[in-house]
Amino acid sequence: MIYGIGTDILRRERIVAVFERHGERFAGKILGPEEMAIYRRRSARLPERGLTFLATRFAAKEAFSKAIGLGMRMPMTWRAMQLLKEPSGKPRVATSGALAVWMAERHLQAHVSVTDESDYVAAFAVVEQHLP
Repeated sequence: MIYGIGTDILRRERIVAVFERHGERFAGKILGPEEMAIYRRRSARLPERGLTFLATRFAAKEAFSKAIGLGMRMPMTWRAMQLLKEPSGKPRVATSGALAVWMAERHLQAHVSVTDESDYVAAFAVVEQHLP
């Protein structure tokens, strides 16, 4: 059963502007530990790729927070939800801490897709509930 759906679209430049003001601190606030490692690798190769990664993850977390119906309030935090990839390249939602417990208690499973096109990034989330 569908528990919730969320979407987010944003101009990439919005994230770039915030990053220019706050630097790595901003990335550290938004990204979980595994995402941060990916972000640093991408940024080391090409800073623009790192910023696009940061923007897509920001959009993914916004879409996910809407789909679970919490917005950005506990137990949903920026770093408690990470969007990683399966070996096949398929996006995979990983939750941790109180958010992981909250999801498990409700038997929720999330699917998130992200895309970017020069000036914009977008994310779409679907959360399913599988009752026992």
